[in-house]
Amino acid sequence: MADTALITGASAGLGARFALASAAKGHDVILTARRGDRLTALAKTIGDRFGVNAHVIPADLAAPGGVAGLMADIAARDLAINTLINNAGFGARGDFAAMDGAMQARMIDLNCRALVELCHAVLPGMIQMRSGGILNIASTAAFQPGPWMAVYYASKAFVLSFSEGLHEEVKGRGVRVASLCPGATRTEFADVADMADSRLFQMFAGDPDKVVADGLAALEGNRAVKVSGAMNAMMAGAIRFIPRRLARQMAGAAQKPS
Repeated sequence: MADTALITGASAGLGARFALASAAKGHDVILTARRGDRLTALAKTIGDRFGVNAHVIPADLAAPGGVAGLMADIAARDLAINTLINNAGFGARGDFAAMDGAMQARMIDLNCRALVELCHAVLPGMIQMRSGGILNIASTAAFQPGPWMAVYYASKAFVLSFSEGLHEEVKGRGVRVASLCPGATRTEFADVADMADSRLFQMFAGDPDKVVADGLAALEGNRAVKVSGAMNAMMAGAIRFIPRRLARQMAGAAQKPS
């Protein structure tokens, strides 16, 4: 029986690419996101191209009970999860005080709470089997504060810290936990976040397929943190030696809307 990977946010961007890459390795996949039509189209592509099972379960993971509902649907189909790729998330750029508060709360719910709930749902079974892996998608944003994207940067700092802690807890129990930290990447995320015109994106946007390959390799090697891209890794490392005041000023200059 093939291993099964659950990929959240699978309807587009990195999520769709993680699904394709997992299927290419011979894994069955469970695809979840809000947009069921896109998931269905992706599942057909996966089935036709790789001959593996692609299960479609639309879900709004930011909504109350969203994760519980997804896990109930997975259980009802008698599916086991060998790999969890926590990719679902979104960002928004602008003045924190002026942006919609409910939207920013939803960002925290999706980027942080849903990710934690999913890890908590799958880990007991993985620990019992002494097998399995979790890949949490953080960001280079996790390494410094981010004026004009304050909530997004903070949410990714949470993902990175949580993932590192979890990695240490379970590394002796047969379960792999890795955190992937891409920089700006050429996907529709940038359009949704209204950052495609930012200096950061225009200067450093990277290849999404390289990001996916780096993430899967990090999970396979049980690497706690992987920063995708040599320039991103250098900048993430250098931030430790820059005064926090300067770091936040630099990030703000890169993200501030024109």
